[in-house]
Amino acid sequence: MPEPSCRIVFTPSGRQGTVAYNTTILAAARELGADLGSICGGRARCGRCRVHVETGAFAKHGISSAADHLSETEVDERGYAARRKMPTGDRLGCQARIVGDLVIDVPIESQQHKQIIRKRAEVRAIEIDPVLTLHDVDLDDSGVLNALAAQWGMQDLTLDTAAPSVIGPATAVVRDAQVVIDVRPGIVERAYGLAVDIGSTTLAAHLVDLGNGDVLATASAMNPQIRFGEDVMSRVSYAMTNDGGADAMMDAVRVSLDQLAGDAVRQADVRRGDVYEVVIVGNPIMHHIFLGLDPVPLGLSPFRLQAEGAVERAAAELGLSLAPNARVYLPPCIEGHVGADAAAMVLSEGPHLGDETVLLIDVGTNAEIVLGNRHRLLAASSPTGPALEGAQISSGQRAAPGAIERVRIDPETGVARFRVIGCDFWSDEAGFDATPTGICGSGIIEAVAEMAAAGIIKPDGGFPAAGTDFQIHPGEPAIVITQQDVRAVQLAKGALHAGARLLLDRFGVAAVDRVVLAGAFGSQIAPVHAMALGLIPDGDPDKVSSAGNAAGTGARIALLNKAARREIEVVVQGIERVETATEPDFQTYFVDAMAIPHATDPYTNLRAIMAMPLHQVAEGRRRASRRGRAGRNS
Repeated sequence: MPEPSCRIVFTPSGRQGTVAYNTTILAAARELGADLGSICGGRARCGRCRVHVETGAFAKHGISSAADHLSETEVDERGYAARRKMPTGDRLGCQARIVGDLVIDVPIESQQHKQIIRKRAEVRAIEIDPVLTLHDVDLDDSGVLNALAAQWGMQDLTLDTAAPSVIGPATAVVRDAQVVIDVRPGIVERAYGLAVDIGSTTLAAHLVDLGNGDVLATASAMNPQIRFGEDVMSRVSYAMTNDGGADAMMDAVRVSLDQLAGDAVRQADVRRGDVYEVVIVGNPIMHHIFLGLDPVPLGLSPFRLQAEGAVERAAAELGLSLAPNARVYLPPCIEGHVGADAAAMVLSEGPHLGDETVLLIDVGTNAEIVLGNRHRLLAASSPTGPALEGAQISSGQRAAPGAIERVRIDPETGVARFRVIGCDFWSDEAGFDATPTGICGSGIIEAVAEMAAAGIIKPDGGFPAAGTDFQIHPGEPAIVITQQDVRAVQLAKGALHAGARLLLDRFGVAAVDRVVLAGAFGSQIAPVHAMALGLIPDGDPDKVSSAGNAAGTGARIALLNKAARREIEVVVQGIERVETATEPDFQTYFVDAMAIPHATDPYTNLRAIMAMPLHQVAEGRRRASRRGRAGRNS
């Protein structure tokens, strides 16, 4: 009789598969390539293999996960849990044995290869005019409002009921030139704010001096919601199929953001009570879950937002322990799948201020795309999924030390050379001393593009009859790109390209003046390889640039300049929304964009600098495609 087996999924890595009944979690992680540490030899001493059992129905994986799908705790594990006060629901991977299907979250402290989160604060000149101001006052029993009127000429202020009463030298904290939100004894010279980007994969919080705009600290972490689903639609599905699922995801991200706030103030050696203002951006589903709004309508046509326009709330209501009257501002989402992070990207890059036609792409698990200039702006999203970031790729991993991030293939020999995160040398150079552990998003894009250029895969993405995979690193561990990996990349890049092409059609242009790749991952993509893969439309690679974490930069602008908040609110109202899911041409564009670089676009600019095999498409189909597009544009 065959041995029973169990299905297991590890988050955030996305590693999954079937393992034998009664296998330990640690053994399963090693078998499936999940990143789980252990330094005590499985003796329940180090705690480095601690994991969290997720419970509920996970429709994406077809798994119902429960705590009793693990063996009962035994003496060694109980002893460790008592000594270290292990959180409820956590188990030691070296001790717990799998007796049913499971979704297992590996917390960052248990990961051997911790992700490098590249959401740094970009250097940017910002006009400083924050919503919050500090005013020195000498207070007597006539009150702070009278003192501000007499000493600063400030009229028509109101006093927040939570502001304390103080006598003597003090500092009044005034918000929006309207409300005194705090009165502090003595002279307070600095007030601080947080600019926060809630990404589907990562979280980043920048602590900013509101007086001069300096970024004093940055704290980042994986988004804990990954354990409920790697992409946004998986999280909507979790909310639909599990009672309290949306609340569980809300609690997880609020707790994590409050921890990031604590990390940031500790780095800068400031008090939480000096942080008065927060600006938060994120895609619509992250936005809604954080605010406690129902995300389910965003997963169903017509994908309606539950909050129109900007949102402002008390920080305490959202689980953030900051100054007593701290406020949180969220810029408006643009439409059901284009969020406040895209609005912040527009604020940062300013396509609405110039005559150039600019294509902005925030590359992530859900790509957000904005096209236009000062005359007109359009926006759409494309469901790229997690493949471009390394998830669901056979040798894929997040960006961490040891991950292959650059790939070059010799077209004559078919041999690959590469660079890994944490080493400055290429693998064929004398100084290379790294052991690759996997391949991350930028490496996957370059690998597939290089494989196509070298003829290792055909323009349709298929391997020749003799091959089924390609070795990037033949050593231990072997790092390969399989046929399934190539198909996953094609699906992702095809969706993104099709979304961009729809916007170009709607705008009435065949090409753009400039392409900007944004986002923590987008900023790592080499322009030539993005074009060679067909991720972006053909054009001059010199006109493709990186904006880094443009959403985070836009959040800082809104934090430091009150007029910028009104600006983006007005701009968003004028953006034309294009819903790719209901556009009749999306499927056609998507199928054409599956080819590398494209089935019907000759990519003449690209071919002038990089040899790429031609995709054999009937000329009649090309002409028909052109006639159809011309008719739509007229």
